[in-house]
Amino acid sequence: MSEMPTAARPTTGVMSPPSPASGPVAPVVRDGGPARFASRFAVVGVWIGLAALFAVLRPDTFLTSGSLKVIFGSQNQSALVFLTAALLCTIVVGEFVDMSIASNFGLAAIMLTILNVNHGWSVGAAVLASVVLSTAVGAVNGWLVVKAGVNTIVVTLGMGTFLLGIALWVSDLMPVSGLPTGFKDVALLPVANLPISFFYGLALMLGFAYVLHFTPLGRNMRFVGESREVSRLAGVRVTRLRIGAFTTGGLIAGVGGVLSAAATGGFDPNVSQSYLLPIFAATFLGTAILQPGRFNPIGTLIAVFFLATGVLGLQLLGATSWVTSVFYGGVLVIAVTISTVLRNRSR
Repeated sequence: MSEMPTAARPTTGVMSPPSPASGPVAPVVRDGGPARFASRFAVVGVWIGLAALFAVLRPDTFLTSGSLKVIFGSQNQSALVFLTAALLCTIVVGEFVDMSIASNFGLAAIMLTILNVNHGWSVGAAVLASVVLSTAVGAVNGWLVVKAGVNTIVVTLGMGTFLLGIALWVSDLMPVSGLPTGFKDVALLPVANLPISFFYGLALMLGFAYVLHFTPLGRNMRFVGESREVSRLAGVRVTRLRIGAFTTGGLIAGVGGVLSAAATGGFDPNVSQSYLLPIFAATFLGTAILQPGRFNPIGTLIAVFFLATGVLGLQLLGATSWVTSVFYGGVLVIAVTISTVLRNRSR
């Protein structure tokens, strides 16, 4: 993707008012001193305070290496990191909701297992086929939304339901397992007392942040998210960027699905839908971290671990399985409210 001509590169005035897709930076962030710091790190402070509270209330269980592994190294958190990164790909360019990400993730995981266990494919061939399939799904979503002009929610919601049905069909409605034991090292090999999948996710989010902030591609993605028409007039290849975002999101979801299947030795296709609410909760909460009002990879990564800390702490205090839905749902409402307030204040 070529860089925009210097004369056409957007200024703050050109990009105002921005669309919800990438979100504005609230005026309070431009202020100096405590207000700027508080607007960027308030959620981080709440995270630290929450962890301190759980440590006081349950020191014998929360202050253990096992709890740290659950928060930072569980397969659930690794999956959420990849899924939120996939969602951010489309959100940044202005495609606000991709409801098929979780199902695409699950399709890759179950297809890998089915091809290897039931059909005798080698692990390498099964991994390649699964990732290619998920990438192709993302490309189809992009074509339908961008070229055919179909509403994003309609396309991705329908595609997500379709993919879930395919996954349930090929698995005969049952969990499938039996991947080679050694394959789990792809996701679970210990590095610094954490599974290597944690570092995959960290590298993914750091790389994503670098692209958005320091490359012409990232600037163009942000610009398209702010205003497609102005971007088109400035010479940005808007259509290619939007389809590329969907395709890349499918690729990332597929890789996440492969790692999830590797970690567990198989996959239950019904599990994929349980990720949908946490994906959006973490992504929207990320808009209140580091860059208030703007979707950003590092803020989203912190949000994933913030949510994991809250759920684990509440469970250790005796809350049952219902607490996960309550906590994620409540955080999603609060995060969307914060994002909306910051956007309105910027106007």
